[in-house]
Amino acid sequence: MNRLFWVAALCVIVGCSKAGDQGAPQAKNANAGATKKRQIAVIAKEASHDFWKSVHAGAERAAKELGNVEILWKAPTRGDDPNEQINIVQNFITLGVDGICLAPIDSRSLVDVVRSAKSAGIPTVIIDSGLEDPSATVSFVATDNKNGGSLAARELGKRLNGQGNVILLRYNPGSESTEQRELGFLETIQKEFPDIRLISSDQYAGADESSALDKSQQLLLKFGKDVNGIFAVNESCATGMLRAIDEADLTKKVVYIGFDSSDRLVHALGDGKIQGLVLQDPVNMAYLGVKTVCESLDGKPVESRVATGEHVATLENMNDPEIRKLLYPEKF
Repeated sequence: MNRLFWVAALCVIVGCSKAGDQGAPQAKNANAGATKKRQIAVIAKEASHDFWKSVHAGAERAAKELGNVEILWKAPTRGDDPNEQINIVQNFITLGVDGICLAPIDSRSLVDVVRSAKSAGIPTVIIDSGLEDPSATVSFVATDNKNGGSLAARELGKRLNGQGNVILLRYNPGSESTEQRELGFLETIQKEFPDIRLISSDQYAGADESSALDKSQQLLLKFGKDVNGIFAVNESCATGMLRAIDEADLTKKVVYIGFDSSDRLVHALGDGKIQGLVLQDPVNMAYLGVKTVCESLDGKPVESRVATGEHVATLENMNDPEIRKLLYPEKF
């Protein structure tokens, strides 16, 4: 009897163990099948400008809409340090992120690390500024910056009635986006406004408002008595020049066109201190950048170039709904 009892008990134990063994893999598979969020690294040129806060907002909007995406946001301390940005990209490659959205500080220096991402199986979408070699990237999502520069030239030339002395304040060597703006501005001024004279077009503001103010002060000290119009090619550049114009008592005495929006620049537009701001759509740029990375990961075809549009805001149109949305973009 005792022998029969223990045999029966052993069968029950073995049976339960087999049932447990069958259940364990099912639970593990259920956990493995749970949706894991894709990690998309979004790497800006820097983080302090309002423009990049709007880029961050656009990336987060895309992640929220997609539902299965986590944004890993990172930017260099300064917008003129490609080596720090290279290290950031390399760290994300080592981390094994699923995809990268990158706004390269320098069109040449970042090429090799983007190639490394491709070799690691990590798709990269470039936003804002292009790379010299796009072959390692999935897509380029950005403003048509050359056209933006042309729009600035036409607005400036029109307001000067096709005559006068003009200063172009550049941003930073190697920044493809602003180089394209500068090119578009110069080509359009020279072609469409032959009676406008460029009295300075080779000076760089540097990567922040402080250096832009210094350079602007130098330019106005030298050319302040002669200048009739000015174009500054990005937010920090435009803000530094705005301060210098105020200090030199040239407000409303020169036609001033800037690029990008911030609270200070928009306020100056409303006060008539700036006659025009060329606007892009940083929120949509990052939104489309993140979505394009994810479409690539899903095996969907993507466009090699996605344009996000550019407009000129003036005192006359700044309250139009489309322009107002770009003057006051969402910020993270």
